[in-house]
Amino acid sequence: MTLALAGLLLAASILSLTSGAAGLGAGDLFVALWGEGLSPRDQVVLFDIRLPRLALGMAVGASLAVSGVLLQGLFRNPLADPGIVGVSAGAGLGAVLAIVLGGLLPAAVVATVGQSLVPLAAGLGGWMATLILYRIATSGQRTDVALMLLAGIALAALAGAATGVLTYLADDRQLRDLTFWGMGSLAGATWGKLAAALPLMAAALLVAPRLARGLNSLALGEAQAAHMGTDVQVLKRLAIFSAAAATGAAVAVAGGIGFVGLVVPHLLRQAQGADHRPLIPQAALLGAVLLVLADLISRSIVAPAELPIGILTALVGAPVFLWMLLQRGARGR
Repeated sequence: MTLALAGLLLAASILSLTSGAAGLGAGDLFVALWGEGLSPRDQVVLFDIRLPRLALGMAVGASLAVSGVLLQGLFRNPLADPGIVGVSAGAGLGAVLAIVLGGLLPAAVVATVGQSLVPLAAGLGGWMATLILYRIATSGQRTDVALMLLAGIALAALAGAATGVLTYLADDRQLRDLTFWGMGSLAGATWGKLAAALPLMAAALLVAPRLARGLNSLALGEAQAAHMGTDVQVLKRLAIFSAAAATGAAVAVAGGIGFVGLVVPHLLRQAQGADHRPLIPQAALLGAVLLVLADLISRSIVAPAELPIGILTALVGAPVFLWMLLQRGARGR
């Protein structure tokens, strides 16, 4: 399964790099790989537009999928995903604050931060939401995951209300920016944006496989996991902050993209079971594949315009998820 997903990701990557209005085909890609000369235009298209967009799509898809696996394993709830615990809502509120109120910042700050203002604010918002949730749910060195889930729902509702107030105060240009950011897109991908988000996403993706054995034992209950030698509190802390880091960075650079963290773990569990040791790397690969393909379709289906990728993932992800639930219900009956 892992090798098949890796091969599928390679095929999707080649297809993404060689598809588009610029006319850069597979032959030009192999020319570039062999070190032979490309025209200046083709070099810009390949190295400054398509490659950073592909790399960002792979990183965001992998991060959202692995975050979903971690949170579902931690909460022992197949409906848990980065959106339901408030991390995505916190990141979204940070981005909305930057878009609507960014003009009130000193000119020197705006000039220094530049186009990174919205991603930085979104990442900070996601982290603040996570810290608040962790503080609410932790008492006496013990974190209550059920309380964190309920607090996350409340915090997401509060962030949504604050976002609504700011949207009401926004002008026409800000409303347009809010709309397009909220629907998600990889259109603004640059090497600089990838470099800013990649450390957090990479750290989370490297930590996640080390939590697999602990998440397997946690499925039997916290007491049983502790008897099996798992430090449950450390496991909770690492899982929560890894998921928050990956989700916050992904939302910061790509906007609101839903259903990846919810659907990917379900697909893999139905295919091979709930063992987190193969599940985590396979989720990273499948999440990357799905987002790369979704991005390819989003910029091809209404060319030369571009459909926001968040709309596409919702249009495909929601029916697939409903179908899986119906299948599960039919098996139960």
